[in-house]
Amino acid sequence: MSDEKKQMEEDYQNYLKESLNDVRGLHPYSKEGQTEIVNQGKNMARRSNIMISLAILLLIVPVMTLATYMYYAIGGRADHLIDVVTKTIYVTEPNMSLEEMDLEDEISFFSMNIKFDVFKRIGKEDYKVGNYDIDFLLNHPSFPKKNLLLDRPLSENPSKETEVIVHPKVRIPYTETDEWDKLKKLPDGTVAEVYVSLNKLMKPEDLKNSLPKNMELRWFAVDTGMEIKQEDAGGVPITPLGYPAQYDPTTWSPFKTNGESNEEVFLDILKLLKKNETVAEKVARAKSLSIRSRLAYIEQHGIKVYGAVITGPTEELRKLQDIKEIRAMKVGEVKLWNWE
Repeated sequence: MSDEKKQMEEDYQNYLKESLNDVRGLHPYSKEGQTEIVNQGKNMARRSNIMISLAILLLIVPVMTLATYMYYAIGGRADHLIDVVTKTIYVTEPNMSLEEMDLEDEISFFSMNIKFDVFKRIGKEDYKVGNYDIDFLLNHPSFPKKNLLLDRPLSENPSKETEVIVHPKVRIPYTETDEWDKLKKLPDGTVAEVYVSLNKLMKPEDLKNSLPKNMELRWFAVDTGMEIKQEDAGGVPITPLGYPAQYDPTTWSPFKTNGESNEEVFLDILKLLKKNETVAEKVARAKSLSIRSRLAYIEQHGIKVYGAVITGPTEELRKLQDIKEIRAMKVGEVKLWNWE
């Protein structure tokens, strides 16, 4: 072999050695070290994915919340749902009212929550008797969470045995004499709320004129053609429908003095509830209101009442036993004297 070829062979071998040294220099870590580096890379990638996902969620939540606000704002959906809820209380809960300043609403992710206090007029004062808490998923309400502070609350599951205002053709589900005795045993110097059932259907004005002066008629129970059975066509219990006997001085109340009589406002509310009966039935104690058929009956036969809620001094309310139109009475709430 010539000297030139030997030199080329040596140069080639030296080049291979240098290349191998360079390759070994690229992997100075042990196998365990290389595994740790790979795991660190995976963890960094995982954290990056989590941060990206959180960033996307943080972007989606305000966008969806804004969309929810727009859903309730467009067309006044929130105000409409609140209107349906509050008016349901007025026409299904005897002698119960609300105050606008005590109503709170909060809109969140695809939902709205409303809270409000409810009041009863006992004597000459309106007493807070509890509160309602209702959640909406879009326009679908949940059953209300109620906190009622009543000594004698009405049944949450209405039935023939629990009604306090009874149609003339229906058996009284309690002992009438016991209730009159209870009223007699209440001390003078108190005011009370009583539920009276009539022995015949009457026009509202005729009932007003038949009562002694030193008491206040608060709420009428209206004959709707279904009170005799006390249930709808499917056998589900119904509750009385009615309206306040007095104008409400609260400026936002549906029964304020605005040129319409309370009877006209009552019919307007029933027409509203007919279009929103699913919401109304969730809010009302009875889970069937049958607004359509009951409204049609009232429009055909006019407004006649079969019972009422009356309040006043206890000693004056005892005189109701002498009114021939009154068939039975049940004592409601009682408070200390406030009849000025």
